[in-house]
Amino acid sequence: MICWKKMPKQKAVALLIETSNAYARGLLGGIASYIHEHELWSIYLVEQERGAAPPSWLNDWEGDGLIARIENEEIASSVRNLKIPVVDVSAARRIPNIPWVETNDVAIGELAYQHFRERGFENFAFCGESRFNWSILRRQAFEARVMEDGFECHSFNFNVDDRRPQSLKRERERLAEWVLSLQHPIGVLACYDIMAQKILDVCRLHGIKVPSELALLGVDNDELLCDLCTPPLSSVVPAAHQTGREAASLLDAMMRGEEVHAEPHLIEPLGVATRQSTDVLAIKDPEIAAAVRFIRDHCCDGINVQDVVKKVPLSRRVFESRFLALMGRTPHQEITRRRIERVRYLLIETDLTLVQISRRTGFQNHEYMSVAFRRAMGHPPATYRRKFRKI
Repeated sequence: MICWKKMPKQKAVALLIETSNAYARGLLGGIASYIHEHELWSIYLVEQERGAAPPSWLNDWEGDGLIARIENEEIASSVRNLKIPVVDVSAARRIPNIPWVETNDVAIGELAYQHFRERGFENFAFCGESRFNWSILRRQAFEARVMEDGFECHSFNFNVDDRRPQSLKRERERLAEWVLSLQHPIGVLACYDIMAQKILDVCRLHGIKVPSELALLGVDNDELLCDLCTPPLSSVVPAAHQTGREAASLLDAMMRGEEVHAEPHLIEPLGVATRQSTDVLAIKDPEIAAAVRFIRDHCCDGINVQDVVKKVPLSRRVFESRFLALMGRTPHQEITRRRIERVRYLLIETDLTLVQISRRTGFQNHEYMSVAFRRAMGHPPATYRRKFRKI
């Protein structure tokens, strides 16, 4: 007698996520990764413009779950009427009583400020879009760090209405007026890569040199867009893949009947993809600038502070004092920070073993590297790789 094993019912899950930008595609990639590892869901994904009215099929959806970017009140109203588990992956936070998974926009703003300070900038600016909550959060965090260190931040909001051509033209004129008003050299954070591209257009039209006069940093690391920019655009890398995986994990738990609290699940950014648009030092002190360049170029060669001191005509005491005053950290901390950043990159982007990574990043051995990495990142290297690596 042949016994047929009854297959479990396949869950039907709808994804209300656009495919038009790199961040959303990263979310979808993370969801797909989770599905392949854990549950074989039947996915319903249709072409959807960001912020568009809810699709006609949503009100009649009879599936088992939904992951959605709830960007406006129209979509929120439709979702509220559904009797199925829902996970929100939009920063707009339109429905507070459902689970919400988003990139940590405060951390993005802080990371961007750190990126500019590492390069010695003392003038800062932010360009955002006030209609988006994620832009507001990034601006507030960036401004807070700038002012905390005693500097001033010049902010601008691009309030274009794409349905009104005259409004678009006027907003571009306002953007140009603002960019031309900035004091050089300056580090400018754009709320996302598309905004950074608009700023680069202004700089090109008006002869502003990037990055020597204006260093520009975007967010999302849309690799195609960043490489198409002139010069290529540096960008903060959000953990979109991990955000998608987390959203899928929460929805999976909800569909199994588990209780999931409606609290924010904020995913830390992965770092900054540095390209030509911020590849500059704005440090006025020539000795410290030379030291920073040496550390940047040789941090993974096993150097120590004494090796750096040999490259500048200063005593160690004077050098460390001036370095700390300008950079906000000691030379030793800067060497370690850059090594850890390289370790983080190799964990996510390569299959190298911990022993191989420790050799490539200047650590004495992989045990010492693991201790330093855990102290800096909050996770052991192996755990960090499992959590953040794209699969």
